[in-house]
Amino acid sequence: MRIGLITRDPGHELLAGTTALLTPEHRVETLDPETATDAPGPLADVYLLKARTPRALSLARALERRGAPVLNSAAATALCQDRTAMAERARRASLPFAATRTWPTLARLAAGAEPSWPVVVKSRHSRKDDLVARVDDGAHLRELAAAFPGEPVVVQEFAPGSGWDHKLWVIGDRLFAALRRSELAPGGHGPARPLDPGGLPAGWPALVHRVGEVFALDVYGVDVIAGGDGTPLIVDINAFPGVRGQSGAPKALAALALAAGAGDR
Repeated sequence: MRIGLITRDPGHELLAGTTALLTPEHRVETLDPETATDAPGPLADVYLLKARTPRALSLARALERRGAPVLNSAAATALCQDRTAMAERARRASLPFAATRTWPTLARLAAGAEPSWPVVVKSRHSRKDDLVARVDDGAHLRELAAAFPGEPVVVQEFAPGSGWDHKLWVIGDRLFAALRRSELAPGGHGPARPLDPGGLPAGWPALVHRVGEVFALDVYGVDVIAGGDGTPLIVDINAFPGVRGQSGAPKALAALALAAGAGDR
């Protein structure tokens, strides 16, 4: 079987581990989305979309039009990049997603009525090195607005918690979990601590798999904060995250790629 990787970084831990498992019997090819054409020769049996740039999405759409399965689809990947659309989809599906308001620019937000502090301000469009910041007062908000005046943003109420985020990942039907210091906590986030999915609160695994159904995702991450009573609050959803340091993740991805390539997904 031929498996295509749409990525600029085939050496990424997850992809490299998956490739090592597949190559004894299968052919793994890398497509750099920034240089590949929209019609890169004969189709592979399946493509793994581990990139989120406009060029990567364009390439994925072109492959899908030619009949190739792409995991995750271009449409599902694009949906998870727009935090406004993400929140609307989640709320319509009755998922416990953080209440989210959208502002056309950060400058407009800073010029309006002050919200109830603290809040979390995020870039509307999820991407590498995007804006995610806890804002505690108007002075801080105006400081951010001076640095990123034209940035479209979303605003979420700050949800107090333990200072640790639950990072939950799904690859096919496999669930992986870790605790990571919140980037909004003092000192920022550090390395993730692996967590046994079997130790998650009741209902959380089903909730995470429900996210995959709602967003049509095969490989994805869900960031969850536990409320004081243990109630989960989803604050972000990511298409094809890194899933680093998780034993069994490359094996799960290899199995998913082979199943999708064989049409059994």
